[in-house]
Amino acid sequence: MGQTLTEKILSAHLVEGEMVKGSEIGIRIDQTLTQDATGTMAYLEFEAMGVPRVKTERSVAYIDHNTLQNGFENADDHRFIGSVCKKHGIYFSRPGNGICHQVHLERFGIPGKTLIGSDSHTPTGGGIGMIAIGAGGMDVAVAMGGGTYYITCPKVVKVNLTGKLQPWVAAKDVILEVLKRLSVKGGVGKVIEYCGEGVKTLSVPERATITNMGAELGATTSIFPSDEITREFLKAQGREEDFVPLCADDDAEYDEFVDIDLSTLEPLAACPHSPDNVKPISELSGQKIDQVCIGSCTNSSLLDMMKVAHILKGKTVHPDVSLAIAPGSKQVLNMLANNGALAIMIDAGARILESACGPCIGMGQSPNSKGISLRTFNRNFEGRSGTKDGQIYLVSPETAAVSALTGVFTDPRTLGEAADISLPEKFTINDNMIVPPVDEKDMDSVEVLRGPNIKPFPVSEPLAETIDAKCSLKVGDNITTDHIMPAGAKILPLRSNIPKISEYCFAVCDESFHDRALELGKSIIVGGSNYGQGSSREHAALAPLYLGVKAVITKSFARIHMANLINAGIVPMTFVNEADYDKIDQMDELKIEHIGKQIAEGNIVKVTNVTKGFDFDVNVDLSDRQKDMLYAGGLLNYTKQNS
Repeated sequence: MGQTLTEKILSAHLVEGEMVKGSEIGIRIDQTLTQDATGTMAYLEFEAMGVPRVKTERSVAYIDHNTLQNGFENADDHRFIGSVCKKHGIYFSRPGNGICHQVHLERFGIPGKTLIGSDSHTPTGGGIGMIAIGAGGMDVAVAMGGGTYYITCPKVVKVNLTGKLQPWVAAKDVILEVLKRLSVKGGVGKVIEYCGEGVKTLSVPERATITNMGAELGATTSIFPSDEITREFLKAQGREEDFVPLCADDDAEYDEFVDIDLSTLEPLAACPHSPDNVKPISELSGQKIDQVCIGSCTNSSLLDMMKVAHILKGKTVHPDVSLAIAPGSKQVLNMLANNGALAIMIDAGARILESACGPCIGMGQSPNSKGISLRTFNRNFEGRSGTKDGQIYLVSPETAAVSALTGVFTDPRTLGEAADISLPEKFTINDNMIVPPVDEKDMDSVEVLRGPNIKPFPVSEPLAETIDAKCSLKVGDNITTDHIMPAGAKILPLRSNIPKISEYCFAVCDESFHDRALELGKSIIVGGSNYGQGSSREHAALAPLYLGVKAVITKSFARIHMANLINAGIVPMTFVNEADYDKIDQMDELKIEHIGKQIAEGNIVKVTNVTKGFDFDVNVDLSDRQKDMLYAGGLLNYTKQNS
């Protein structure tokens, strides 16, 4: 029996376990990336491990999330990250060099390699044929130290692409179609592997758009084959030597199948407030809009920007619309400046932002109250834009640009003949904003620079014999990490200060949670299905840890957040009978006796609702390694004990 592309790369990197679907496997990691919202904590964790030099083939730190320096905190964090990189063998992408996933695709991604990043959209690398997985900062720190990265051996879904996209229909519409069919929970425990003749019609940037937003499926990652189109992209980036041809075997067996005829797709939009709430643009046409934002790691490539410039040329943005454009990297911005496309955008009235994440994570450009904003981004969770009642729609760059001109939702197919825009034979290459580390022999001469906002990693304790605590919060389905630990311009500067940032924990759901949790001292959170979807930010586990949360009981978890809870020493549990969720109220006293013994003896653990006087069962379905991590009080303690 042949292998899927996913199985080929995973088996080539297998360190522990067997390639059995649903079992835990450990893989060797070739590359890591961090960004500044998660990076400071990841490097504090790396320092705490006591490993002097990274052991990966390539580790890169990017400054792209919080580049608004409206206080000393961001500048201090950036300085800290830069000094840690210089000392410990990590490449440092300076502020202004671009969004981590765009730059990594351009300059560092290699087909067939494994990459984990402390950002949930790391699967962008799958567009170039990598197994690229989003993870918590602690997992990235361990990988940098040479440790094994563990995942559940995934099922593999074959998305068979046939046909070719019609004019004005984009790669964004492909992934929106997949989300429409599979939902934000449809990829959990799976890798989405794109195959078929239609693959050959998609450029690497288009493939990267699709794999990037595969994160919204809850998938472990997504991947395209590495073929002649991949080789041409790497050649244009001056990296043809990195090319390796890779594809699935003809007789590979898949767990699920999805067929998409690209020629039948039409422009789509994800409507508020979920990426899988997808409708055709034709159903929304004529509805007034207030704002358009073009960019993010999903749609900020040179190809996307050139299509936008073509639409805007000689025209003016509608007077009722604010248009903001953020090219994804310095390379893209330089090339737009040199070929005249940037001038076209400026002439049309676009507001040009720096090459960073910006509005995608609520860092500026928040829409007006109840404003309708069309964005080429990947998430439209409630409040993520920085405006609590903002109505955020996710669309392609083509739809965004033409709608910015008309002031209403507009199907780009109404524009007539589309421009034939292709990638250049050679990109402009200038890596002067990427700082290499010093030689290992000189590392002792480098001082790590710390600002007053940088606080130590919060201490976790070994698992107690009994957890007896009140339910400090009960929440519903699809709670995102933006709900648990919001981002935005006011909060992100506190990312290296867990005591301070915890003041905003669950503020979107219940502004009194922080004070209540602190007063209780220890507590348990109860949630619905798909708890913790979205961003990989481990602060959504570290802030509850600091506030005394000992366990989280839900109907189901998102993959990365569940791993982050275990890393922090917080016990993740799921209801055996989901009807028990309805029987629990906030402030009920929940008691779990001999929890360590119960976990050791099997997956089913008994919980007593002392307040209501009944028992219910929960599932603690963990590997032996994960159980040992909980006994130790989290991954950092476990790593120290076993190093």
